[in-house]
Amino acid sequence: MISDPYEVLHQYLHQFAQLPEADMQLADEFWHVRKIGKHDYFNFRNSVCRQVGFILKGLFRVYYVDPGTEQEHNLYFIPEHMFLTSLKGLLTQTTCPYLIEALEDAELLVIDREHLQQLYLRSHSWERFGRLLAEQYFLFNQMRSESLLTQTAEERYVDLVENQPDMLNRVSLGHIASYLGIKGPSLSRIRAQVAHK
Repeated sequence: MISDPYEVLHQYLHQFAQLPEADMQLADEFWHVRKIGKHDYFNFRNSVCRQVGFILKGLFRVYYVDPGTEQEHNLYFIPEHMFLTSLKGLLTQTTCPYLIEALEDAELLVIDREHLQQLYLRSHSWERFGRLLAEQYFLFNQMRSESLLTQTAEERYVDLVENQPDMLNRVSLGHIASYLGIKGPSLSRIRAQVAHK
């Protein structure tokens, strides 16, 4: 069990959105611990996302399954001390085509959408949190799209190694290959090339 998860959340909320202590305390009753076992889901494909989670422990992958080929395509890996949601589904309350799976046993603090909406009405600081969360997810999507369009698979691999080096120890090579948009043998070749440089 994480010691004092609310203190960890408060520290991150202050860093992420400059929330004052009084505003964080407004929300304390709304956050609750959710444990998700390895290979279980934060949300399922074609379900409506109704929560935002703050990851205390564990690692998640966001992916979709091609309905024609049943092939999985990894979009993101989301580690500790990040907010986790399906933003489009959360905002529109429509079904989401993605799955969010725990790659490790995970522990989160989660808040329901209805409670977030109440906080937005009560506090400008919480409105700022909502805007920053949306901006963060927009940047994730923009950077991901640009990397797939403008970088080679090797450049994407080097970026992953430089910016998220622990992923290589926590994520299977098959998932990494999918994230890079390549097959396993190509990843082996790229890893060998990068190691020799």
